[in-house]
Amino acid sequence: MVAEDLINHMIPPLKATDDAHKAIVWMEEFRCNHLPVVDNGKLLGFISEEIILETNDIEKKVSDFNLVGSNCYVNLATHFYDILRVAADNKLQLVAVMNDQNLYTGVITVQDTITFFAQSAAVQMPGGILVMSMNHNDYSLAEISRLIEENHAKILSSMVKEDPLDHGKIRLTLKINQLDLSRIVATLERFGYKVIGRYHESTPMGTEKERIDMLLRYLDI
Repeated sequence: MVAEDLINHMIPPLKATDDAHKAIVWMEEFRCNHLPVVDNGKLLGFISEEIILETNDIEKKVSDFNLVGSNCYVNLATHFYDILRVAADNKLQLVAVMNDQNLYTGVITVQDTITFFAQSAAVQMPGGILVMSMNHNDYSLAEISRLIEENHAKILSSMVKEDPLDHGKIRLTLKINQLDLSRIVATLERFGYKVIGRYHESTPMGTEKERIDMLLRYLDI
């Protein structure tokens, strides 16, 4: 799934000439903490109620505020993993989408992106989750996959991020199509890999909240 497929067409952008009062009304109406501000197709940034309240001037034009997230955007073909990364880097719940001419096309919400991911087959299929910590030079998904497949299992999905406890290492999260991970863990540890967490999920998630909770656990946030 790419950005073009995740655009939320219900959330409109503010024009540069709109005032702060309109911004607050729209944020309440669309239940957003931020809204994009666009001028002739160019993304100026995002405005929030907090930014507006700092000046206490609801008649002020939104373009005259100190907007945030002017670089919080992706292009139409950006994968949803990178959408989440851009949102996290900018600490925003919205990400703008730009076309090939670098003109504003729409906006994506983090909630929509997470919901899509939570409904994907890799998350919904029963299996186990392993979290590993390793040096950058030791990372080889092909080698790790080979060791796992030797135990008659397969990797359904994988994610790599910097280890928050050691910036010289990476943290690898794997979803595996087996519930009993003991033999796999033993094999990995025998080859020098450090497993720092394991989780089991055997039944489909019943509610959207459960899907989100499972995703956050899967990403180890």
